[in-house]
Amino acid sequence: MKLITVILLFSVLYCVQSKNWLTDSARFLKEAGQGAGDMWRAYRDMREANFKNSDKYFHARGNYDAARRGPGGAWAAKVISDGRESLQFGSSGKDSDADQYANEWGRSGKDPNHFRPRGLDPKY
Repeated sequence: MKLITVILLFSVLYCVQSKNWLTDSARFLKEAGQGAGDMWRAYRDMREANFKNSDKYFHARGNYDAARRGPGGAWAAKVISDGRESLQFGSSGKDSDADQYANEWGRSGKDPNHFRPRGLDPKY
């Protein structure tokens, strides 16, 4: 519930400068929801693949797919990625830094296949 409230408030603040702030807010919310779905799909695929050294690829892919949705998707990807990294206990700082690098790589529109490990099933 809190996340929905934050998303709604952010979308209104983000779009209030526009003449069409209501439609812009609705578009932002739609992109954020779709971006969250992209992030979930990447996470689900990572768990399903269970392939050694593939987590950076899935981080980059989820962020890439979400950011392609637009500003709302990029925002959702950043919030989810940052939240996930802050909640990972027992993870080394080096691994977290590498994950964040992959997240930024994908969000910036760069090809996530840069992180794709050899031998990963082509369906991913």
